[in-house]
Amino acid sequence: MEYRTLGKTGVQISFLSMGTMTFGSAADEEMSGKIFNRCREAGINVFDTANIYGGNRNGRGEQILGRLISTCRDELVISTKVGTPRWDGPNDGGLSRRYIMLEVEKSLRNLQTDRIDIYYIHKLDSRTPMEETLRAMDDLQKQGKIVYPAISNSAAWQIALGLGISRKESIAEFVCVQPMYNLVKRQSEVEILELAKAEKLGVITYSPLGAGLLTGKYTHGDKPDAGRIRTDERYKARYGNPLYFEIAEKFVDYALERGVKPAALAVAWAASHPAVTSSLIGARNLEQLEDSLSAIEIKMTPEWRKEIAALSVDPPPATDRSEEKK
Repeated sequence: MEYRTLGKTGVQISFLSMGTMTFGSAADEEMSGKIFNRCREAGINVFDTANIYGGNRNGRGEQILGRLISTCRDELVISTKVGTPRWDGPNDGGLSRRYIMLEVEKSLRNLQTDRIDIYYIHKLDSRTPMEETLRAMDDLQKQGKIVYPAISNSAAWQIALGLGISRKESIAEFVCVQPMYNLVKRQSEVEILELAKAEKLGVITYSPLGAGLLTGKYTHGDKPDAGRIRTDERYKARYGNPLYFEIAEKFVDYALERGVKPAALAVAWAASHPAVTSSLIGARNLEQLEDSLSAIEIKMTPEWRKEIAALSVDPPPATDRSEEKK
């Protein structure tokens, strides 16, 4: 396993991280334990969850992970998130100081730990001034309840705004960002990853397989009616573009012609971007997990990375001077 430095922290993390969104939902507790143990065996030391994971938005995913890490807590980097609504009450979500202070205590109890290593803003809350949210994060860091604040699912300008506020107010800054990144969803290359390089932020990306699209599940073989892209409206909207299926077909053919598992190659490609510290993988079972873990064996070169990128479409540049190279 390769380990990389998380931004400016000095913390060493595995270039593959384990996302536990399936724990307590698609994977029951027994299977979650098997997945966890296999990841540990492979050298993964980052496990990512959220207060809404587990199928019932009641912290079950955190609770399962908490039981699993109880005997090896200090060997691991544990992240969770706050902000996405749990239920439909007027204060069951958001990033107010009140909600953050309530939720961090629940997450600490669920995870059976005294601190959260990386605490993400899951998504920004337009009702709450960012200053209030960042002040709450700073207080949690001073209290020792979180080690580092971080942000997910945000635009580069929002991340930059947060960094600016933190520096102006001399409070804790984001040390890590968590954007979506895979061969068909490359928007983060335009500004987020460039910002991360410039500001020396850690980058832990998610969805390297494009919800299974880059494994060939939806483009080769039986083309099932089941699966998130077929049944979940969010994933239909996210990956429903016919162009994405065309790219996936070319990519899967490319991998198979070279005798490489498409899932492994997709993960290795996402993790090979110079700004990416680690790529989050996920699994419902051990078979899926092994496909992604095979990325450990792939030595992605800059030339190979460029060749694979050519199967996709380069995102437009950040400015309208598209005739000029970066």
